[in-house]
Amino acid sequence: MTYCLGVMTRFGLVMASDSRTNAGYDQVNVCQKMYSFTTPGERVFVLLASGSLSCTQSVITLLRRDFDQGKGLAAAPTMYDAARMIGEQVRKVADLDRAALERDEYKFNVNLILGGQVKGEPHSLFLIYPQGNPLQATEDSPFLQIGETKYGRPILDRGIRFQHTTLEEASKYALLSLDSTMKSNVTVGPPIDLLVYSSGELDVTRRRRFIENDPDLIKIRTRWQQALRQAVARLPNIRLKAKGSGGGADCGKDESIQLVEGTEGGVGAGEVSPPQMAQNGSRELPKA
Repeated sequence: MTYCLGVMTRFGLVMASDSRTNAGYDQVNVCQKMYSFTTPGERVFVLLASGSLSCTQSVITLLRRDFDQGKGLAAAPTMYDAARMIGEQVRKVADLDRAALERDEYKFNVNLILGGQVKGEPHSLFLIYPQGNPLQATEDSPFLQIGETKYGRPILDRGIRFQHTTLEEASKYALLSLDSTMKSNVTVGPPIDLLVYSSGELDVTRRRRFIENDPDLIKIRTRWQQALRQAVARLPNIRLKAKGSGGGADCGKDESIQLVEGTEGGVGAGEVSPPQMAQNGSRELPKA
């Protein structure tokens, strides 16, 4: 499995990917999933890949061959044209390998995220599907994901804002999104590759790999867990009323579980505290 994401703000791009690959339950490997194609001062393309490793490597090999010869991405006039060129190579690999894969019941599966900038136009972000067609990120939807996306999406939905999120903040969101996914799915794992591109820079100058026990990654993970628990503690308290604590037969069921602010959340007569619930063991919540 894989998890890769690209974040676009008005300040630039943040690209991040894990490095875990597997070919069965007993074969887990590490392989880079981030690739860059750069002509300093002219163009920068960063690709993130998920899906069949053999197929994505074939796509990257074809793209690299053309780029080194001054063709393909090296000559793309716009980011949209670059996305289309990548899609053409995806379709070419599909024509070569799809029939053989599907004959043995393997699905052709290549998903790519392209981020970058061509001189003279804005930076942009695209998702390229296995069929070769591109989808562009927008100000309203400023991030794209591929692979195991569900665990790392909520923090991005709540945090990323195109106009206001700085590249430094977006980098933290990206690392937390990757870390949350690794916490919930063992098929996504380190090292984590992080690349930060500032709009107009037209070169790759900020890139880092976080290994499994990287002290900075551990610091971010630990402080995020602590901050999350503290944030939950600061929310309005949940007050649980015990059965028979009053209210009569007409008392609505919703009144047995109440949200109260500040000191009103203290445990009073007829209420059940969390420790009491733990001592009582597993049981139904009290009804009014």
